[in-house]
Formats: sequence, structure tokens, C-alpha cells
Amino acid sequence: MLFPVLLVLGICLLPAHSNPTAFGSPLLQQCFEDAKNIVDDAYKYSREESLRRIRRDVVRPHDALRLLKQPRGDTRSAVRSADYMAQTLRLLQERVHHVHKRSLNATDLLTDGDLIKLAEITGCAAQVRPPQCGTTPNVNKYRTITSVCNNLKNPRLGASNTAFTRWLPSEYDDGISQPKGWNRNRRFNNFLLPLVRQVSNNILSTTDAGVISDRNYTLMITFFGQWNDHDLTFTPFSPSIRSFSDGLNCDESCKQTEPCTPIPIPPGDPRFPSGPDSCIPAFRSAPACGTGYSAYNFGGEANKREQINALTAFLDLSQVYGSEEKLARSLRDLKSDGGLMLVNSEFRDNGRELLPFHPLQVRMCATRKNVTNDTNAKEVPCFIAGDTRVDENIALTSMHTLFVREHNRLARELKRINPQWDSETLYQEARKIMGAYTQLFVFRDYLPHIVGEDAMRRQLGRYPGYDPNVNPSISNVFATAAYRFAHLAIQPFVPRLDQNYRENPQFPSVPSFKAFLTPWRIVFEGGIDPVVRGLIGRPAKLNTQDHMMVDAVRERLFQFVQHMALDLGSLNMQRSRDHGLAGYNAWRRFCGLSQPRNLAELTQVLNNGDLARKLLDLYGTPDNIDVWLGGVAEPFTRGGRVGPLLACLIAVQFQRIRQGDRFWYEKADVFTARQRSALSSATLSKIICDNTGITSVPTNAFNIVSSTNRLVNCRNLRRLDLSAWRERPGTENSSLDETLSNQIRGTEDFNQLDPQGHQGPETNEI
Repeated sequence: MLFPVLLVLGICLLPAHSNPTAFGSPLLQQCFEDAKNIVDDAYKYSREESLRRIRRDVVRPHDALRLLKQPRGDTRSAVRSADYMAQTLRLLQERVHHVHKRSLNATDLLTDGDLIKLAEITGCAAQVRPPQCGTTPNVNKYRTITSVCNNLKNPRLGASNTAFTRWLPSEYDDGISQPKGWNRNRRFNNFLLPLVRQVSNNILSTTDAGVISDRNYTLMITFFGQWNDHDLTFTPFSPSIRSFSDGLNCDESCKQTEPCTPIPIPPGDPRFPSGPDSCIPAFRSAPACGTGYSAYNFGGEANKREQINALTAFLDLSQVYGSEEKLARSLRDLKSDGGLMLVNSEFRDNGRELLPFHPLQVRMCATRKNVTNDTNAKEVPCFIAGDTRVDENIALTSMHTLFVREHNRLARELKRINPQWDSETLYQEARKIMGAYTQLFVFRDYLPHIVGEDAMRRQLGRYPGYDPNVNPSISNVFATAAYRFAHLAIQPFVPRLDQNYRENPQFPSVPSFKAFLTPWRIVFEGGIDPVVRGLIGRPAKLNTQDHMMVDAVRERLFQFVQHMALDLGSLNMQRSRDHGLAGYNAWRRFCGLSQPRNLAELTQVLNNGDLARKLLDLYGTPDNIDVWLGGVAEPFTRGGRVGPLLACLIAVQFQRIRQGDRFWYEKADVFTARQRSALSSATLSKIICDNTGITSVPTNAFNIVSSTNRLVNCRNLRRLDLSAWRERPGTENSSLDETLSNQIRGTEDFNQLDPQGHQGPETNEI
């Protein structure tokens, strides 16, 4: 990203005689002060109003979604700094234009010192300033919580609260920051973009009766995908619910004004009344510092808006541990000396641990009385975890609970074999093992079922070694489109099964729309065991071209009572346009695939003439098809559950995540050879056995029970041999192995496998 690079260089190279506190332009000083007041007032109003809404007895669906997508902690500070900077320059641009009566770049009137000082006082400079890795404790032994210093040459690469990277240039309406289609009269390739809700109605809709179940894969593959996504990507909304420029409340108007990006309702919509005052409220994703304003212009190159990723780009289970220091510490049991994660002090699950409750007493999760119609029902707060979306549905909550229990099990076992280890060592070693789990499960057990045989062979085969020149940062297209394929594998019900893998008579399966934000179902309805049995004992929904997205998420998302629920399909496409993602054919070109130009060619790509015709009736040309929709519409690759386009985008992303991770579990100096051997026996099924009351599981938790994947007694599954972590008092564990590994590692060939080139068309290296 050009602006932050120059910003940092400017700060470092500021002349010694310059006055770093001087703000040369009184107009700029006034613009900053006014911008700060506008942003602070909007944030204060929005926070108070949001808390008021979520403390009501009935929480509206879009208020619930907003709370889940709010930036917190360091992320909120980063977003606020970005808003200070953007609004200062907006005001400056407006006032310069008013005086000169002609278009000028505001920065043409500013000195380099003014820009540097503005970056400092807004807080943007702190967001891009390189940290000092040499002073970070254990920087070569354990990951930092934020993943700062994973790459020692480029310490912020892949760290939390940095911008998504771009593999193709963004396509904004104004070339800088306006969402694609912001001007509804603007034509793309000679055609208007269709309303996203119209596309959802015409292409995605299905009925529960039309759902086809997957013959090969369990529902675990659906929710493991969501679980894994929450390890890698979180794109926060703007914290403001009112416009910065005119103070308009985004919920009270269908006007497009930053940060409001409402979803218009098309004529004849089956659920909503149409018209100029009818829309689904939606909000823009928050920008990264120093991006998205035409005034930033260095060397003739505009600096386009980029969105911020609040999470680390690595497979490190940050949804368990957090991606910020303060949150990470709050999730630990610091009163014990065992390196444990904090658990619930009020409730247990058949004697086993539950997640702690969120300290903020909001009523967003107080849905029990409304759902059960029992006015005397006890309510409980939301749970808290390393990711704010922990309560989104009971399957996801169960996964969070399972892995927190596994951390504590590992920490207790490590303490037993290494009583000399202090709490910090126990925590870090258990966390390190847990990170290896997720890397192993994703690459060995999950991705082959998703991207298929060809992509696994070409891009995700044998580990090639660490390459510090590979950018592991999450790409915008992956976070916003490609990794949202599993939305079409959600069943209408979240199954809950008894010990015989039959419908649980006491706590039956839950309609999916009644499983959102209901942690009380875990507390009062049998714990996580029935849900986990349902995930490994029932099939996923199969995404078919005529039955794509169930009503639970397309028509009833976050519907607790008879209020306007959200449409996940529309939200996905609206978000792609908000982020300025290129269209379907541009991404097929990126992946080396054909680019259909007409009905016949699109019919051949989709192997479905009716679907191709419907898409062209809406979009006019394949070039304009929203990349998420085009991707999920393609027939599956061989052995996979996505088409060729999404298989490519997903495989490229995970290839870079692995090769750009200095702490990848297969890297020679991360674990000893004996520890890697022990880790190779780990399975998700065994983790389920060790942390629930479930006594029999399929050998492979992702595959349907069959003659080749039988239910087995938990006692027959191999345990993780932690003796490889036993350390003799007074010695560093694994020091000899690490010395030998380093000698071997020096001779490794670190050629990367990316067929798109060494780093691809990245435009954001910081």
C-alpha cells in the first residue's frame, strides 16, 4: 500500500530542523478539529443507541448483526483513526473547493510535514509504524497474539488490524472508494448492475422441501468451515450508524450516505414492500487507515479504499485466543498457575466446562422467553471468546467450547509431565499444539473435500518450506466472496442427537433460524454433546444449482420474532460491491480459466442453460456477475464442493497462508521431529472424545458413517503422545532437535508452488 509506506518513510526521514509539532495550515488544523468532533459525536451516539437497542426485550435482526460486526479494542482505535483522517481530508476538500470554485486535491496545498503531522495526530501513523521485533519476548519461540513479527523482515505482514491484500485492482464507482453500483444509473460493460435482492430472489431461493443432502460429507464440514473462517477473517462494520456528512441515521432512511449502504427492495418482492423508502439496512465495512480518499495522491497514483482485517492471517486458532493482547489476557484464567483458559463460573455441562459469559450485560442473547414463549424462563448473557461471533449459532458455540476444553486438557496434562513449567509456558505450549491441530485438520482433512483433487495436487501438496517473501495476508476476494461458499451448505435444521445417534427426544433438532444467538440452548438444553453428535452424525446440505440457499439464512437470518429478518445472499453480494471486487470473468482470468462471453459459453461453463439464461437476464454480461454468486453457481470440481473458480481462489490463499507462516507446524524448527510425529495422529474425532460425554464417533468426523468410516469406540482411538513434550528440569525442550533441524533447514529449497507468480498482483504489501 503506497500511502502507508511513504508515510512511514516520511516519519523516519523527517528533516532534523523541521518542527514535528507545527501544523502549518490553520485550515487543516480546523478541519482536523471539526472532523474529530464529527467522528467522536457519531461514535458516541452510535454506541449509546446500539446499547439501548440490544438491551430491549426484542432485538431487531440488523441490530444483532451490527453488534456481531462491531470493531472492539485495538480494532476500534484503528478504525477511529482511519475515520479521523478521512473526514479531515473530506472537509478540507470541500472547503478548498468552496474557496477556489474548482476541483483541487487537498494535499496539493499541504506540505509533507503537514501530512506527516496529520497522520500522527489522527493515530494513523501508529497503525503502520514497524514494531521492534528484537525487543519482543520469545519472538522466535511463540507467536505473538497479534502475529506482529511473524515475518521478521516485514513485521506487520499477516498481523491483525491490517488491510486485506488485493490480488486484482479494486473497482470502485469513483475509482477510489464508492461501492460498485453506488450510482445506480451507472453502466458496467453497457449494463446496469441488478439489485442484489433481485438476484437473491431469482437465483438463490429454495424451499426446505427442495433440499438435497450430501451423500459424502457431514454437517461438520459446513460448520468447521465457518469455524475456520473465524480464525482468519473479521471485517468490522463502521462503528457509526449515522452519516458523517449529514448526520442521517442509517436505520431511518434508505438514502446512500457514508457509511450507510442500504439494500433496495425490488418490485414484487415476496417478503418486503418495494419502493424508494423500502430497504434492508446495511453498513459499509470500515476502512483501513490512510486509504480511500482521492486527496491521497503520490506519484499520480490514487490510494484506493481498503478494508481492515481484525484477525491474524494465520491458522493459529485466534478465534479461541483472540487477536489482541488485552482480549487474550481477559480470556485466560490468570488466578491459576496452570496456563488455563477462563471458563464459566456459574454453569457446567454435565460436569464439563462452558465458555465464560460476556461481562457486558446486553440482551442480544436473551432470546429464550421469546423463542419458548415461557415468560418465566431464565435468560443468560452471551458467551465470550477470541472471536465476537461465538454466539452466532449453537453449532459454532459448540466448536468454541470443544476447543477451549481441549486447551485446558492439554495444559493440565503438560503440567503433570512438566511440573516445573510456569503458567505462561503451559499456556504457550498448549496454544502452540492447538495451532498445529488446526493447520493439520484444515490441510489434511478439510481442504481436500472442498477444493478437490486437482487443486490439492497443484497447490496444496507437500509442504515446500517457509518463504519470508510470500505474503500470507488474507485477500479481499477470499474474505468477502470465496470463503463464503459454505453458506449454501447450511441445512434448515441444526440436528441434535442422542447417544444412539437418533433424534434427541428431550432436546430435538432446532430450526436453523432459531439457533442464532441462543447460548441458553447450550446451558439449559443438554450442553454441546447433542449438537456435536448432530454435526458428525447428519449430512451437510448439498449445494445444487436449483436449490442454493435455505430460507433460514436467506429469509429468516436473525429472525427472533416477526421483524424484518436479513438475507445472507444479498448481504454477501452487497459486501462484494462495497469492497469494490472485480466481476466474475476478471477472477476467472486471474485463475487461468476461460471467460465466457455469451449465453452459449456461460451455459458450457455452468453446464446449465436455464441458470445461464437467468444470470444474463439479470446481469446482461458474464463480466458483471458478482464473483461470489458466479463462484457458487459453478459445478463442483472433481472430489470437491466448490467449482473451479472458488477452488483456485481458496487454494491460492491457503498456499500463501502456509508458506508465509514462520511458525507453520511442519517447519523444521517449530516442533521436534518426535513432536511432529505425535501430532500427525491427532484427529478431530479424538478431540471430541476427550472433551465430551460422547463415547463413539466416526473415524473421520467430516465423512458420513459408512463401511469405510465406521463408528468406533472412543477407547480405540489413538491418543496424542505428549511424552514428546516432556522436558528434563534445567534444559530447554527440543533444543537438540531444533539445532539439527536448523542445519537441515538451511539446505531446503523454498521454491513456492503458486502458478500465478511469486506473489501475484498484490497492491497492499503492508
